[in-house]
Amino acid sequence: MTETTTAPAVSGAATATEVDVRIEDDATPLVRLIGRTLRDSARAGHALQALRKPAATVAIRSHETPQAATITFAGGVVEVSNGVLDEPDATITVDLNARFAPADAPSGDAELAADALLALSPPVPDWQTAAEHFWTAARSVPGIPDVLIAVTEGPDGLEQVVLGEGTTHYLVAGTPETLAGVFSGADDLLAVLSTGVLGIQGTLSQLSVMVGASWKVRYDV
Repeated sequence: MTETTTAPAVSGAATATEVDVRIEDDATPLVRLIGRTLRDSARAGHALQALRKPAATVAIRSHETPQAATITFAGGVVEVSNGVLDEPDATITVDLNARFAPADAPSGDAELAADALLALSPPVPDWQTAAEHFWTAARSVPGIPDVLIAVTEGPDGLEQVVLGEGTTHYLVAGTPETLAGVFSGADDLLAVLSTGVLGIQGTLSQLSVMVGASWKVRYDV
C-alpha cells in the first residue's frame, strides 16, 4: 500500500490521534476515489471516530458497474484495496455519481455501514476555495487553458473567480453547490454536465482537457 495521508489531531477532539489512509500502488479509479474521499474527511476532521474504528471491513460496490473495493479499518489505519476477496463485515452498494449515496439497504453490520457512509461524506469546501484547489492541480495538465473563470449567482448578483492569466479562457457557471462539487472532485464533471445544471464556455478540445483535469482532482492522480 502507498499514498499515505495523515490527518493531524483535531483540537478538542475526544480521541485526537492520527488517521492514516492508504491505497494500493496500482489503484483502480474506484480505490482512488474512495481513498481521496477518506483523506478529505481525515483532513477536515470529519467522522474521525468512524475512521479510527477497530478491525472491520466494508465492501463498496457500484450500483451500475462491476466496480468494487474493500475498506479495511484498523484503529486509525485505513486501507482501500480493489475487489472484495473475503466476506466483509458490511456491504454497501452505492451510486458513484451521487457522492456514495446508497442505492439500496446495506447488508451486514448496519452500524458499521453507517459509519463508513459517514466517512465517505466529507464536507465540501466553498466554491471559491474549491476552484482555487482545482486550478492548482489543473495547471500541470497539458493543454489546460491559461485562465479559468468560475461564475455563480450570489445574493448580491453575479460573482466570479478568475484564476490564471493569458489569452485562452474557459468559463464554468453554476450554483455555488454545483461548482463546489465539481471543483472539489466530489462530483464528476461529465455526469454533472449531463444533468444540465452546469454551463460551460470553451472549445471541445478545451472540454476534453478540463475533463482530464477534473479526473486528476477527483481521483487524486
